[in-house]
Amino acid sequence: MKIAVLKETAAGERRVSATPETVKKFVSLGAAVAVELGAGDTGFLSDASYEAAGATIGSRAEVLADADIVLGVQGPDPATLAGIKPGAWLAAGLNPFGERARVDAYAALGIEALAMEFMPRITRAQSMDILSSQSNLAGYKAVLDAASEYGRVFPMMMTAAGTVSAAKVFVMGVGVAGLQAIATARRLGAQVSATDVRSATKEQIQSLGAKPIFVENVAGIEGEGSGGYATEMSDEYKAAQAELVSSHIAKQDIVITTALIPGRPAPRLISDAQIASMRPGSVIVDLAVEAGGNVEGAVAGEVVEKHGVKIVGHRNVSSRLASDASALFARNLYNFLSAFWEKEAGKPVLDEEIGNAIRLTQGGKVVNDRLTG
Repeated sequence: MKIAVLKETAAGERRVSATPETVKKFVSLGAAVAVELGAGDTGFLSDASYEAAGATIGSRAEVLADADIVLGVQGPDPATLAGIKPGAWLAAGLNPFGERARVDAYAALGIEALAMEFMPRITRAQSMDILSSQSNLAGYKAVLDAASEYGRVFPMMMTAAGTVSAAKVFVMGVGVAGLQAIATARRLGAQVSATDVRSATKEQIQSLGAKPIFVENVAGIEGEGSGGYATEMSDEYKAAQAELVSSHIAKQDIVITTALIPGRPAPRLISDAQIASMRPGSVIVDLAVEAGGNVEGAVAGEVVEKHGVKIVGHRNVSSRLASDASALFARNLYNFLSAFWEKEAGKPVLDEEIGNAIRLTQGGKVVNDRLTG
């Protein structure tokens, strides 16, 4: 069983899908691991460290030759996979909804493409969930990005020259990223409030010492949407939420938005008029900017200013913490493959629940219900 680890080629991608730690674990399972030359450079992992862990180093063509499993962070360009053998697995974050043509190309290559972001949110798959591990880091980094753009301090400071008030931080969307953003902003000494359409998150917000801001007179989602995600809300709820947010957001110094709906554009949470109501010098960080953005006027890959308010729209936020992001992503992949590793067969064998959820292509066809339905 040969496992190939590819060097990422997407612009700005600094992560790598395997680390010397996980290479060593794969070797202990009986696998041979081949790592593309320079794959770990941007994550401060040298080729020598991979060799010391038991991997061989080579060109892309060399590592792909006879590989049974190919690992990546982002889905590789199909044109760079020349020589990959039919039936090989490709396990990575494949962005199936946004890169459908690429998925079709994987099918044409005859490989079995496994989208790690389609991992079901069930208890036994938690350690395999790349969205959670990477979103956790993104939520942390979002607060640091806000702090670097904000021209004031976060904590209240009492000095001989007078008192400095604490920054007011409002987190919109309380998934993994939102919860980490709340915790990080609290650690920095800010006054934190948060909102979500899922009523079950109110307790989570309070447990982190933040103030929940919820629509009380219109029902939201009593619990979780499909797979633990929020779903599209009624027009009545949207109107009530917009009114609540408008009154609250004008008093905030920093707003962090994290709301995503799988397979659909990110919901619009903040309008231009609401931005104009904030005081000059305030900061908004839009973590959903690559999916269309939660904030009107946010630009992917840029920090823009509207009405004196900075709107931060960094791409691929977790990749900007490349070492830790790579370590967690690599462990997700190892946890996934090792959980299904059959010693007698010397390879992983997927079950239906997880296999059918993440498998996009097989036998030259696109087979995932979320793409074909």
